[in-house]
Amino acid sequence: MRLAVHVPDFTVPGAPGTLAGTLAATARAAEDGGCAAVTLMDHYFQMESLATAQDPMLEGYTALGFLAGCTERVDLGLLVTGVTYRHPGLLAKIVTTLDVLSGGRAVLGIGAAWYEREHLGLGVPFPPVAERFERLEETLQICAQMWSDEDGPYTGRHYRLAETICSPRPVRQPRPPVMIGGSGERKTLRLVARYADACNLFGAEPAEVAHKLEVLTRHCDDVGRDPADVTRTVISGSDPFGPDFLPQMEAYARLGVEQVHVSAAGPDPAGFVSRLCEQVRPRLDEI
Repeated sequence: MRLAVHVPDFTVPGAPGTLAGTLAATARAAEDGGCAAVTLMDHYFQMESLATAQDPMLEGYTALGFLAGCTERVDLGLLVTGVTYRHPGLLAKIVTTLDVLSGGRAVLGIGAAWYEREHLGLGVPFPPVAERFERLEETLQICAQMWSDEDGPYTGRHYRLAETICSPRPVRQPRPPVMIGGSGERKTLRLVARYADACNLFGAEPAEVAHKLEVLTRHCDDVGRDPADVTRTVISGSDPFGPDFLPQMEAYARLGVEQVHVSAAGPDPAGFVSRLCEQVRPRLDEI
């Protein structure tokens, strides 16, 4: 099983002056330790479930662009971009730019968005959930069109683009991988089956993950897609150094999960990641 490092917390000693160095050191520790990817949060405000809205939160794609210059091999993405945060045509252009400047390492992680407070706080429209899912599907279609040979118009219910020109084209071909985050059975996993290269499920008991993957398989069957074409990933909420972590990963692997995202924790995230790569990643390699 592959290990990915997720960075959800930008509250570090000496911030904001130390943030750039700490973030760079964390990403380099992940790369040097053999991790597959580094992902960041994508929010305007820090999540209240983790800290307070007043705690530091970096703009996601600016931060990933910085990390593209600090690393050479790890994939880079957000876990995940809310569909309401950026116009889809601009989002495709932003991800393309990251892909080009990183040498083909960008991943588009995307979801329907949920954090109403940050939208209201900064005056960003926050439509009802049904509309957000409609916008998510159109955004996935727009990104696919912009990363194809078709540069003509796109007309949807919510978005209308006169031209879908995207130059330069992404380095990674046929396009940057698309990962949809979330485990909603009626909408999210249906969109995964239709549009995504990967799913990302929130850490849960293996039985729950098994159920979600069964639902995904049914959605794939409905659209005539091989479920094996969808990379299965999870973000873990477990202590990676605890006794239950590796047995849980083994159970996930038996379900076809290929990659786990572990959050860098504590005041020294780079040190945490170095320890993670030294003590845990070799054992994940064997799973």
